[in-house]
Amino acid sequence: MNGKYRVFISTLMRWIIFGAIIGGVVGSLTTLLLNTNDILGDDIRSNNDWLIYFLPLGGIVIGFFYRNYGKDSVGNDSTKGNNLIIDAINGKAKVLRRMGPIVYIGTFITILFGGSTGREGAAIQMGGSVAETVNKYLNVIVIDKNILLMSGISAGFGAAFGTPITGAIFGMEMVALGKLKYEAIVACFIASFSAHYVATAAWGIEHESFIIQTVPIISINTISKVIIASILFSLLSILYCQLRHGIQKLSEKYLNKNHMLRAFVGGAVIVVLTLIVGSQNYNGRGLDILEQSFEVGVPPFAFLAKLVFTAITLGSGFVGGEAIPLFFMGATLGNTLSATLFDLPMSFLAAIGMIAVFCGGANTPIAAFLLAIEMFDGKGVEFFFVACLISYIFSGQHGLWPSQQIYEPKSRLHDVVNGETIAKIETRKPLK
Repeated sequence: MNGKYRVFISTLMRWIIFGAIIGGVVGSLTTLLLNTNDILGDDIRSNNDWLIYFLPLGGIVIGFFYRNYGKDSVGNDSTKGNNLIIDAINGKAKVLRRMGPIVYIGTFITILFGGSTGREGAAIQMGGSVAETVNKYLNVIVIDKNILLMSGISAGFGAAFGTPITGAIFGMEMVALGKLKYEAIVACFIASFSAHYVATAAWGIEHESFIIQTVPIISINTISKVIIASILFSLLSILYCQLRHGIQKLSEKYLNKNHMLRAFVGGAVIVVLTLIVGSQNYNGRGLDILEQSFEVGVPPFAFLAKLVFTAITLGSGFVGGEAIPLFFMGATLGNTLSATLFDLPMSFLAAIGMIAVFCGGANTPIAAFLLAIEMFDGKGVEFFFVACLISYIFSGQHGLWPSQQIYEPKSRLHDVVNGETIAKIETRKPLK
């Protein structure tokens, strides 16, 4: 056999085997994450409102773990979360194997005591930790290491939401804007599908389902409404990202980057806000309100309340994920717009909002579009394509993860050097 083909087959088999190993392990660990979050959030916290008063103390515990175990001697810091994985894939850092267990502990504490967070961040970071462990102990060659890190992301996302196709693409698309490393598609595909299969078939995980009751007929009028609504959804994603990053920067500046103190203060603010609101609808994951937004009217400013609660929770040092909070914000804003400005079916506009806000924040239009197809069984596919395109463009050079690199600006209005990060662009002074 030609040497070139032997190398090809050998490489392909490595990706398949390593991807399957990563997917199997991450699928099992994500099952643990989802089941534990359900127990802590639905069975315990929802029946014991008084637990919210312990959120500041929970923040101290989270800060303790990150301060004492979250860093290594050369400066790799687990508090960076998904940004650390992105930096590692781009050759700027190294994923710490202990990051996964730490983020799981932090997520459990955050959910139990009522911080506003999601789950995919923990699943992705555990995926990165598992991939790094495979890299180290199975003697993976250097050229394959970044591919396996991307497959860890895919496995975590695919298992967390029951969307294996989306997970496969998300692992590649999350890293950079305007650049996909198609070389990683095999490992990401195998890892995502393996993780999904293990979580659902082997462990029996059942994911939430959201049903679009009515899809409007395609017309110029309907498309125009979807475009306008998608612009609003993209602006909501910008508002969240900027507020969340702003809170993190301010808390680090005035509290001397003391993670324990930052989380204590942030937890105390959440307790006060909860008392002012008079309910715990915006604490935890908020899955009940998210599901209701597809069926009945929800409070008109629910999206804004969730935005503030989540930005403070994650900006002050608590951990978890941001996809479910973004789903919540988008779906509840869509619910409100359906009842006020747009004559469109409630469940339809809630679904559009859910996907568009996530797309604008994550800067992953292909994955977001596939997510809509998998979550809603292909209903309204034309509208979701438009919503993802518009939200991605109008969200500008902003996003959930400042470490994302930009290789193709979304518009000629943006002056971007290939490989610049979102963090650098946001802090760069405008040209006079």
